[in-house]
Amino acid sequence: MSHLALKLFFLPFFLLAFVSPSGALVEVGRPGEEPLVIEDVYLREGTAFVSIDDVLAALELQGEWNSVAHVYAIRTPHGKAVISPGSQFLKLGDNFIPVAHRPRFIGGKLRVSETFLLSQLAPLLTEPIYYRNHNPPAPTQGDDPLDRLFAFLLRKKEPVADGSKWVVSIDPGHGGEDSGALGLNGSKEKTVTLAVSQRLEKLLKMHQDAPVILTRDGDYALDMERRLEVVAEGQADVMLSLHAQSFFSAETSGVNLYVQPQTERDVPDGVVVENSSLILAEILQKKLKNRGFDVHGIKELPVYPLGRGDLPRVMVEMGSLTNTIDLTILEDPIRQQDFARALFDGLQAFFDTFSGVQP
Repeated sequence: MSHLALKLFFLPFFLLAFVSPSGALVEVGRPGEEPLVIEDVYLREGTAFVSIDDVLAALELQGEWNSVAHVYAIRTPHGKAVISPGSQFLKLGDNFIPVAHRPRFIGGKLRVSETFLLSQLAPLLTEPIYYRNHNPPAPTQGDDPLDRLFAFLLRKKEPVADGSKWVVSIDPGHGGEDSGALGLNGSKEKTVTLAVSQRLEKLLKMHQDAPVILTRDGDYALDMERRLEVVAEGQADVMLSLHAQSFFSAETSGVNLYVQPQTERDVPDGVVVENSSLILAEILQKKLKNRGFDVHGIKELPVYPLGRGDLPRVMVEMGSLTNTIDLTILEDPIRQQDFARALFDGLQAFFDTFSGVQP
């Protein structure tokens, strides 16, 4: 690497820390100015990825995409810096500076890692930058209990060691002419289930490489066979079915979790096979309570929307549409996000319990 490139690497930049604003994930800006809050943050390769357009706007820099050459050029005080999706280098004049995490298109935008921002872009500026990640990825602890390993082997599916590789299926209950439960002020189950499902889908897409399967992404009806395709065909590693309820009594409220009872299976002597759905439900229960939701308990019942098989799956009855408190929560966008975040946190914690498990 040239002397110029080495010099650029060691120009100073600041990392400042203070109390996180509500809902913020990443903040970027110039010193002494109001930073730009970026919520559209994706986790890849163990680091945060943000839109290069958003970053440059926050730093008052110019950049443009060349669709012919398939490169992105950034105008800096040290000259034009060029990056390209898939390339492991930043080109500055005749110098090629290694990039730890290649730029990539995610969600229709070219995104760069925070490592690139701090180690490659910041040194090209004449003044420090302000950058704050309020939700940095945390390392997970390996855990490989024998009984959980056998639970996955008996499903004839290898355990997924990397939590970002799990394929999650989300089933928003009802849809179309099937409104589901009806509540106060004309509230409909199909509306709140889709709203929370889409929020959970976005959180999962931001933080993992694996696909997210949403059984419906709009207001239309599905038959049960279509909803359970992911279970029957083994398309997903885990499934959540979201519903809401209504009752004759306005006093009935709270969240209920349902799992299929454990089935009898031939297992080696001395091996205890845990109900993976029950493990998931217990973790979800804890995360929902941590976010202030009233969770009554977990019931093991042969619930039809969950189908058959050993896929870890939980039906979440999110509350009662005929209870004024529950209805307020279910229709409030902020609390919908809180509910989705609790489900997301629960899924991540569930995935972490299998990290490091190898067949």
